[in-house]
Amino acid sequence: MISPKQLQKLAAKHGTPLFVIDHDQIRRNYAEFKKYLPRVQAYYAVKAEPLPEVVETLYKAGASFDVASMPEFRIVHEYIKHKPAKERQDWIWDKIIYANPIKANETLRQLDPYKPLVTYDNMEEIRKIKKYAPHAGLALRLKVANTGAMVELSSKFGAAPGEAVDLILAAHDAGLVVEGLSFHVGSQTTNFENFVQAINLAAGIFKEAKERGYNKMNLLDLGGGFPAPYDETVKPFRILAAKINAELERLFPDPKMEILAEPGRFMIATAGTSVVKILGKAVRDGKLCYYVDDGVYHTYSGIIFDHCHYHLKAFRKGKEQICSVFGPTCDALDVISMSENLPVDLELGELLYSENIGAYSHASSTWFNGFPPATVVHVNR
Repeated sequence: MISPKQLQKLAAKHGTPLFVIDHDQIRRNYAEFKKYLPRVQAYYAVKAEPLPEVVETLYKAGASFDVASMPEFRIVHEYIKHKPAKERQDWIWDKIIYANPIKANETLRQLDPYKPLVTYDNMEEIRKIKKYAPHAGLALRLKVANTGAMVELSSKFGAAPGEAVDLILAAHDAGLVVEGLSFHVGSQTTNFENFVQAINLAAGIFKEAKERGYNKMNLLDLGGGFPAPYDETVKPFRILAAKINAELERLFPDPKMEILAEPGRFMIATAGTSVVKILGKAVRDGKLCYYVDDGVYHTYSGIIFDHCHYHLKAFRKGKEQICSVFGPTCDALDVISMSENLPVDLELGELLYSENIGAYSHASSTWFNGFPPATVVHVNR
């Protein structure tokens, strides 16, 4: 864990706003995932933080990768250049899944030479894949319960269970190979029963597919949703892992069954820290307000997109009260917090910091209002 003193030194050297990534913490998160889910291959969801340095650290640790765009694919693909040509195709299968169920025709054309594994969830996508990426392997994405997830995804993606086998057989009839099933229980899922229900649903669809004559599936993708420990309300990862392991052992005992998952937030959230500078200070309607040089259009974008709460801490103690904290842009949407407990005597130029802000934060930064994204600093690489 990066200490407050280290953060201050980095801010003095690089300025603010600053986004600090601790690669030791990334490695610890990956090791924890593998310790408690030894049977599951982790395909890091690159969209959570697509910096090449993060991809490199996870690649060296043994991770595979879930990509959802061609730019993400290319970031990961850089790491096959050192391999002999005859090994590159196997590498793609072992290291990349293109897990966006809806893909542009041009994307499919670009993917086809690599014979990738891609997800789908509807008839139109079968037609597109057949025409533009006929060499791809397929995983059918199922619609599953997202109850208790911070970000619900089931209304946007996923085949209804009742049509799942029909879609598998339709892909087969089109000359494509369905390798297995995938699902996503929703981002930051603290209701662990979502995973239990989804694995049971998948087992039922495997069974129905075999009964209807299709027995080529040997892959189950557990998707994402593995929660980051933002606060004490999130149960330890080992509890979730125990539930998943029990269901996998009961329903998918065959060691030849390939089990993978797409953790993003779990891998990177606790590895990122934001450091900001106080630009302004005012009292409005009797409430103290601080204005800082980062906000929701930048590192704190997760407040809008993920409904996250990133608490700000001061580097020194003092008499505290409930304050508002605003970002630097002219937009009224740029609100970091309306109820942050901070010292009342902080001066312009002093620093604040937010921990556990590594996922879906800097990755979503814009240049809105002319303000650039935070400077990224990597430590412990």
